[in-house]
Amino acid sequence: MLYPACGRKILREILVSSAPGTTGPGTTGPGRLYGVGVGPGDPELLTLKAQRVLGQVPIVCVPQSETSQESFAYTIARQFIDPDRQRVLRITFPTDDAEGAAQVWRSAAEQLAQELLQGQDVAFITEGDPMLYSTFSYVLESIRADHPDIPVEIVPGVSSVMAAAARAGIPLVTHGQRLAILPAVYGIDDLREAIANYDTIVLMKVNKVLLDALVNLEKLGLAGKAVYVRRATTEQEQVVTDLQQLSEKDLDYFSLLIIRKGD
Repeated sequence: MLYPACGRKILREILVSSAPGTTGPGTTGPGRLYGVGVGPGDPELLTLKAQRVLGQVPIVCVPQSETSQESFAYTIARQFIDPDRQRVLRITFPTDDAEGAAQVWRSAAEQLAQELLQGQDVAFITEGDPMLYSTFSYVLESIRADHPDIPVEIVPGVSSVMAAAARAGIPLVTHGQRLAILPAVYGIDDLREAIANYDTIVLMKVNKVLLDALVNLEKLGLAGKAVYVRRATTEQEQVVTDLQQLSEKDLDYFSLLIIRKGD
């Protein structure tokens, strides 16, 4: 369909004014906060929308653990961010101090709010998906509570759970089955309860306590039915089906365990 010249001009203005990081003539109001999931590690798994938003917003917020030299989320998304054209705000948070981390996120939310209230769009990047065990949820809670007029848009990402299942070649659940995703298991009693009530259990961020509990899988009749996946889709990826071969040095913050009772 062909548009007259005046129609094409109006159409261009509509598209530009609706793009992240831009404000049309005479527009007022806060910028938009984007929670952008950048996936499990492989940059090719970023959605087209995530790439578009990251390429257009003037400010990108990057969460980073104080124990890390670089943000994992940023290493995934860096090729879609131009630091010469965009401002990168790094938020460093403690991993072993829940109260301190909460204060960091409250302060970060207020810092982002000041940018947003000046009409700047901001993208907060997070590995995996923004709505599944994500640091973005803390910022989102504060923004919604203290600045309800700031518009928020969530850009979903490929979660590590889905990526790990794909790399291991294991269907998580089929018709009628139940799936549990747990952040950690602190003993065999917790593990036994989860196994009793769900067909597949995904245990996130495997730790030393959990590793010790895994020796009981045989007693639970689950020997050979668990797969450990570390840093799925990255060059450091590790898929282990014999859990007896795992040692504490193999454990990683970006790891998970899939236990599937079915055949």
